[in-house]
Amino acid sequence: MASQHDSDLGDIDPQNPYASSSKWRHQESTKYARHEAQLQARDATTTDTTNDLANYLNSTRIEPQGDGHSSGNYQPIHLATNNGEEPVVNHEQHDASDGREIVCGPLLNYRRMEQGYWFGSVLIVTKGGGKEVLYHPSLSLRRVGGGQGEARIDGERLYSDKRNTFWAFSICVPLEPEEASYEYQVPQLRFSTSHKPQINRFFIPAINESMRIMFYSCNGFSVGTDEEAWSGPALWNDVMRKHEAAPLHVMVGGGDQIYNDGIRVHGPLRTWTDIGNPKKRQEYPFPEKLRAECDDYYLQNYLRWYNTAPFSTANGQIPQINIWDDHDIIDGFGSYVDKFMQCDVFRGIGGTAHKYYMLFQHHLPPPPSTYTSDFADNDVDGTQGIDPNQLIDTYVAPGKTEPQYIVRTKPGPYVAEHSFNIYTRLGARIALLGIDARTERTRHQVNYPETYDLIFQRARDELSAAARSGQPIKHLILLLGIPIAYPRLTWLENILRSPLIGPVKLLNRRFGVGGGFFNHFDGSVDLLDDLDDHYTAKTHKVERAQLVVELQKLSAEFSVRTTILGGDVHLAALGRFYSNPKLKVPAEEDSRYIVNVVSSAIVNKPPPQAVANLLARRNKIHHMNSKTDETLLDLFDKDPGNSTKTASHNNCTMPSRNFAILTENSPTNQTNGVVPEVNGEAHTFEGLDGHSELHKGEVGSGSKHKAASDDAHGKGHDGSLDIRISVEIDQHDPEGRTEGYGLTVPVLTYRPRTQASSRAVSTATSVPSQQ
Repeated sequence: MASQHDSDLGDIDPQNPYASSSKWRHQESTKYARHEAQLQARDATTTDTTNDLANYLNSTRIEPQGDGHSSGNYQPIHLATNNGEEPVVNHEQHDASDGREIVCGPLLNYRRMEQGYWFGSVLIVTKGGGKEVLYHPSLSLRRVGGGQGEARIDGERLYSDKRNTFWAFSICVPLEPEEASYEYQVPQLRFSTSHKPQINRFFIPAINESMRIMFYSCNGFSVGTDEEAWSGPALWNDVMRKHEAAPLHVMVGGGDQIYNDGIRVHGPLRTWTDIGNPKKRQEYPFPEKLRAECDDYYLQNYLRWYNTAPFSTANGQIPQINIWDDHDIIDGFGSYVDKFMQCDVFRGIGGTAHKYYMLFQHHLPPPPSTYTSDFADNDVDGTQGIDPNQLIDTYVAPGKTEPQYIVRTKPGPYVAEHSFNIYTRLGARIALLGIDARTERTRHQVNYPETYDLIFQRARDELSAAARSGQPIKHLILLLGIPIAYPRLTWLENILRSPLIGPVKLLNRRFGVGGGFFNHFDGSVDLLDDLDDHYTAKTHKVERAQLVVELQKLSAEFSVRTTILGGDVHLAALGRFYSNPKLKVPAEEDSRYIVNVVSSAIVNKPPPQAVANLLARRNKIHHMNSKTDETLLDLFDKDPGNSTKTASHNNCTMPSRNFAILTENSPTNQTNGVVPEVNGEAHTFEGLDGHSELHKGEVGSGSKHKAASDDAHGKGHDGSLDIRISVEIDQHDPEGRTEGYGLTVPVLTYRPRTQASSRAVSTATSVPSQQ
């Protein structure tokens, strides 16, 4: 008796008489061959879309019977139509991989300088993985123009699961009397994309020179932005042009290196976001299934964005150093009401975002597992305990840190991990101090007081050691996620917090009135989390003043000029703190003179012109305390190119995409008898307030200043710091051309004055601020 199996093999499908008699054969049947010979090719389709084909295949692809595992290598087909929609990806299934395909990277990081050596790292992400190593890659490094040959560096496996493996390669090269460049590649591996160069090159400064620094923030688009209308990440083309003309030694990311907000719109949090009742959203669990889906979203979004040209080219050739901000997690994270921030979903995505932040942006192993409500009771000292469910077929390297990090022992309130702050030297006379202003953030604090103590103690130790070595630091760059010398909007805060908003909020909950006015999380006014994010918010006023005072003390103690980098606000500006004019302290001797470079966004769209003009109207002279004033500099003498981006009265806030470059006017520069002129004639600055130039480096600031010029930028030799903010001319230009606006920040030659004037500055509450 013939078996059922034999019977099946012999049957001919009446719906397809030309099918092979064997379901296991790949060769076409003879009947089909005869049938094919009679066919004529049909005319080409006249439609310009693939919608019909996509709809047909996606709707008629038949899954196998039963559990779906009995028919060999079945996989569903998903085709994207050409309507701009992203393809649907099934991440539950993984193709066999040999571990040699690079799906992201290389990403180049700068770590530190130490004892005459430059330290950095390269990260690649390969396809496939798990507990076992599929392939162990190595990196080849060689000095351009040198005769040492190639160095081979073995990869360190940071993390690996069935989807991907993260490999880091630690680089250590000697500093030399002249600027040097190195080339590197990862041989025996292939790239999943065609635009990535096989060989990348980077530059390190001479041992007696400081780095050329590029600063950027807000490197992505908010949900709903028409990305084509803004030419994508076009300004990275201009970054690379400037890098080719004068190599950049480091690019400093001030937060929002990636935008993960889409997780609530077209990601796994869409169902949670659609819950209308804030209380039900607050009580929503974050089980392992949802954690895995969110984990996959963050991973895929990182892979997508870090493979996007021309940003992907820059991050393989200009060493990076980063802090994070809210969009690296989700919009407004940390600035919603405490009860809502404590909910399972926010704690869950905070941990998941931190995992990939450590991997992609710091090249460090992540924690073994991240928060889930299934495992919430197994925390250790406020951090997530090891969840064995997350370690199935997964390898996580033992935790480690690097000497440049200042790691807080107490975990954050919502991200159950430790803040990673940074102190590192940027060449001979510049140092960077980066504050992680997101891990510990709440609506009422940016960082714990103990964290500030650790940071400033480390800074004092490093500055003291540098002074003793005979190579003192002359410029200290403070990296913050948000501006600190910036116009207040206290009146708007008061309105949004007033009882007048209550009835509108009730109507929104009941009937959806004013839907766009309220956020999708805790039901508060949407703009309020942005205002609460700022150091200038009323809730952060005391913390802000204490931070500035500590910086002033540090500047005076070590005669180091402090300059602050901050982004977040999607426009360009230049804030300054300075001594009250009544004290008659020259800026060159003023430890309170601190510039805040506000550069944002390099990719995201700017706010409307009206918002920038409103902020300019609020550019008053504020008295932070009895000895310190602050205001914005009128840096923008014209709009970029022939555009009209601001009102005629607005010369201090520029609503256009931008990035900044900072270069020391090195004392070792060869002038050949020619000294670049500082703009303007001789001035006296005594007694002038912040609506005037405060020193010769501010005279003529703007598009005609020597710091704005490619030819003169950084070519002086007095040790000052040239700052140029490059502003986009036309959003429709795919080349991202910019116009520069510059000023020069002098070195600090601190001289103690009278006991009264040199005494530590009083707290911000001593003199009320002007509103």
